[in-house]
Amino acid sequence: MTAPDAKALDGNAVGLFLDVDGTIIDLAPTPDAVHVPAALLDELSSLDRRLDGALALVSGRPIGEIDKLFAPLRLRAAGVHGGEIRSAPNEVSRSLATKRLPEEVWTRLSRLLRRFPGAFAENKGVSFAVHYNLAGPVGEEVCGALGDLTRQFKELPLELIGGHKVFEIKLAGFDKGMAVEIFMAHPPFAGRRPIFIADDRVDRPGFDKAIALGGLAFSVGAELPGVSGWFQSPAELRGWLARLSR
Repeated sequence: MTAPDAKALDGNAVGLFLDVDGTIIDLAPTPDAVHVPAALLDELSSLDRRLDGALALVSGRPIGEIDKLFAPLRLRAAGVHGGEIRSAPNEVSRSLATKRLPEEVWTRLSRLLRRFPGAFAENKGVSFAVHYNLAGPVGEEVCGALGDLTRQFKELPLELIGGHKVFEIKLAGFDKGMAVEIFMAHPPFAGRRPIFIADDRVDRPGFDKAIALGGLAFSVGAELPGVSGWFQSPAELRGWLARLSR
């Protein structure tokens, strides 16, 4: 199934959840090298109005970074894979995680990455993202090393998830599916049909939750198992969003 006809969707009937990197913007070698097209800001703003606010960005980035990327636009958002959420644009974000990762985990991770020149990590508080795009074909070795690291902290509920040239060590107990469920329980999303769009296998909880709630899930870049349909690229999705915003 391809994406539904944008003009046929009733703006009063759907709630839209959009991943960021690799979904509505193209991937870049490093997180700070991405480009947000100016037209996308206008389209998201128009779309937010058309959906009466039932639009949220659901990203692995912290909400603070999302705001910087899309400034001056502020939208409802969930960051750090559902670790934090902002229920309204004018509210402050709140954490869905009960604790932060200990400094000792970060210290050992930093030491471990010396073995992989070009790899680097982001400290998001409730998760640590390890990017190895610039380190060469070392994905399996990095994954194995990070798995060994997480097993050193048996007292912590740690999860190791993988995406496009990135692995993330995160605390268990939150994910993008949980964020979607929280949004859908309250206005302006309540009573609507969720549509979740993302690009990566780490977004599976979001895909599954949208479908479980009677909605649709679309992948970007490749057709992932179990989704309702897919877009070939972020550019194709941006075109669909532009049509939907009108």
